[in-house]
Amino acid sequence: MFQTSAPRSRLTSAVYIAELIYHNAVRSVRKTHGNAFMAIFMNMLQTVIFVLAFYFMFMILGLRGTAVRGDFMIYIMTGIFLYMTHTKTLSAVMGSEGPASPMMQHAPMNTMIAILSAMLGTLYIQILSLVAILFVYDVAFNPFVMQEINDPIGCMAMILLSWFSGAAIGMLFLALKPWFPTPVQIISTVYQRANMIASGKMFVANTMPGYMLVMFDWNPLFHTIDQSRGYAFVNYNPRNSEWDYALYLSIVLIMIGLMGEFYTRKHASASWAARR
Repeated sequence: MFQTSAPRSRLTSAVYIAELIYHNAVRSVRKTHGNAFMAIFMNMLQTVIFVLAFYFMFMILGLRGTAVRGDFMIYIMTGIFLYMTHTKTLSAVMGSEGPASPMMQHAPMNTMIAILSAMLGTLYIQILSLVAILFVYDVAFNPFVMQEINDPIGCMAMILLSWFSGAAIGMLFLALKPWFPTPVQIISTVYQRANMIASGKMFVANTMPGYMLVMFDWNPLFHTIDQSRGYAFVNYNPRNSEWDYALYLSIVLIMIGLMGEFYTRKHASASWAARR
């Protein structure tokens, strides 16, 4: 009540905001479990289960021959890692604290800090899961796995682009959710379930006929997964996807989402909580 605020320089303000984002990102990671290690482990376990489930599904259904020539687990992981990063980021951004949240009653807190914290917390978990799974696979099964990845930097760029596109779509849903809570929740669920197929992680885009390609090429995740396989495998050159489409679409969606979130924040009401 009697506290006086001293003016801060731009550098001090940037450091202060970065510290707020860091602490809130830690909170977003740990809120699934009281123990920090278990919270991270449970998130990593989901990715491991997905990788193993798709591996055995491909083996049982005899679809291994449709994969790109090269290490089969790299083919699986280039699809699963990008899909999990995209979907988890979308859910985290969409579920971040809104303007009517009790957390916004604290003076330094605002919706942008909550959104950035959700994004960075998800990216941290997914990168940690990626490193852990690749380490175990390299040590226990294929000691030359890192040498078989043709362009690791390009693969990492596609993971970041999948993360960014998931955040952009999540921002759009977050801006619309207070106005249309039930329809937006349904659309978000349908989109995430449809991406099990529409992301193209089970197909090789170069082998798809034109009439099937039009059902997939609207999806930014389809482009990033196919491009990541082009970077991972030396003998695969993606012809039916472009990473810049995913980048430009994500920039447009995140700009629309930011404008919508700013408008929603100005009309925030505590009664919105009763509508969800």
